[in-house]
Amino acid sequence: MLQTFTTTSRPADGPPRLAALREVLKAEALSGFLVPRADAHQGEWVAARDERLAWLTGFTGSAGFCAAMLDRAGVFIDGRYTIQVREQIDPAHFTPVPWPATDLADWLKAALPNGGRVGFDPWLHVAEQIAKLGEGLAGSGIELVETDNLVDRIWPDQPPPPKGRVAPHSLEFAGRTSADKRSAMAKALADKGCRAAVLTLPDSIAWLLNIRGSDIARTPVALAFAILHDSGRVDLFTDPAKVDAEARDHLGADIAVADWPDFGPALDGLQGPVLVDRASAPLWVSNRLNAAAVDIHHAADPCILAKARKNPVEIAGTRAAHLRDAVAMAELLAWLDAQTPGSGMTEIDVVTRLEELRRASNLLVDISFDTICGTGANGAITHYRVTEASNRTIAANDLLLVDSGGQYRDGTTDITRTIVMGQPSGEQRACFTRVLKGMIAISMARWPVGLAGRDLDPLARIALWQAGQDYDHGTGHGVGVFLGVHEGPQRISRLSHVPLEPGMILSNEPGYYREGAFGIRIENLIVVEPAPALEGGDARDMLQFETITYAPIDRNLIEASLLSQPERDWLNAYHREVLARVAPDCTPETQSWLQRACAPI
Repeated sequence: MLQTFTTTSRPADGPPRLAALREVLKAEALSGFLVPRADAHQGEWVAARDERLAWLTGFTGSAGFCAAMLDRAGVFIDGRYTIQVREQIDPAHFTPVPWPATDLADWLKAALPNGGRVGFDPWLHVAEQIAKLGEGLAGSGIELVETDNLVDRIWPDQPPPPKGRVAPHSLEFAGRTSADKRSAMAKALADKGCRAAVLTLPDSIAWLLNIRGSDIARTPVALAFAILHDSGRVDLFTDPAKVDAEARDHLGADIAVADWPDFGPALDGLQGPVLVDRASAPLWVSNRLNAAAVDIHHAADPCILAKARKNPVEIAGTRAAHLRDAVAMAELLAWLDAQTPGSGMTEIDVVTRLEELRRASNLLVDISFDTICGTGANGAITHYRVTEASNRTIAANDLLLVDSGGQYRDGTTDITRTIVMGQPSGEQRACFTRVLKGMIAISMARWPVGLAGRDLDPLARIALWQAGQDYDHGTGHGVGVFLGVHEGPQRISRLSHVPLEPGMILSNEPGYYREGAFGIRIENLIVVEPAPALEGGDARDMLQFETITYAPIDRNLIEASLLSQPERDWLNAYHREVLARVAPDCTPETQSWLQRACAPI
């Protein structure tokens, strides 16, 4: 099994670790220390060595941070983790803090009304964060103090750095050579008047050099830093032992491999201006360049947007990966439908079965994240991870939410389906159908070129809003190609200002969650593409989405009277496509089930 079900943290571990940290704070004459859920590369997922937030507090979510003071400790979490954090921390020692509704600067000023010294590790915070925090603390008497990582000092069995092999990502899947990408990025640097760019995001480096790795679970990247020069040459900083002869041959003569300790001296020797992304590069990088009097040009990592615009080979590969994945999902849904409600099947049983079905293709490299499989009240925990301790038996008439994905060399998948194991209540059907209406609205959207995810996000929520309901996560995130299942800069979210462009892959996943009762989410992946002109329409360029995920949507949960005729037409057309594309590769039993599951409404 790729996924395990052990409990990785215990609330009881937090208080003594917090006490040990406070002893260090006193010794350093500090009032507090900031512990982010981050590493030096600012990725969503981190290596075991960098799980400092989980080790200290017990909270294992993929976003958040702790502000540990001498007399209090706040764990800052967004709406996805409101339920989860309460179950994982000791409330007598740690307090959940809604974020970003609560500003860290305001919280610190309330915690330290007479001022104080708050430490932070400059490797784990980006310049933009610290600058904003400093502005918020102006005049408060609170000083931000750079220090080494104080959690590392008290973590006796901290895991070592990962040493996964750097692997070539062939042109067959990349669709574009590294030399071509480096040439384009070098030109972009020259256009900005820059001599070099510092790259700290592993997925940017993986994309630019056509490499993959295994340093981070579920995300095939190698942890590294890089310097891209305006000549197209790149200096790559990582553990040289990870780069074997095959990888060195793949990288070629224009990529120099150096060890981690060489990174700082290399920065010292650069001729500016040097591009640094204040939103992703550690503050340490800017500090080092400033100390060497190297001129810095602040701008976005040049690879981020280029990587988001998938080329035709990447899109074709992703389509193929999704059709392969769709067979596994169809087999799972048919298997679930054959189970007797209340038969004793558990969440772990479902996760295990799904992984077996994905493995059957012999092309699965990894799962793209730990499968979220929650029934009943567990389904209301947005990023729930089942463990042996939390594993719930699926009761008759329960809703079951399964959010999962696979990493294949030609693409990354992410799909969510919610089904009922028996007969749903009228309220469950109504809530499910409102979520479905939102998913269909995004699927059918057409919009003028230049609009961003924030402009489309309300389409997914209107039916829920009209019922006084909503969900506390974005409607969609970007998705990589055999890279991160969560990828920027594109999103469908009220926070996203990045215009959507052809080739961008996103998720479409509205939901609804009732704490203590059930959770509902329906998710397909979609690709931005040019929209054809319509008779009578304006002479303006418009965009639309192509849906690339194919799996039945549970008809037992649909209240058909709540769907408009265009929504019914979309759903019936979608199910016809599912049947036509997926059934031929399924077992005879699943083919028969698909005929019923995809019947028109």
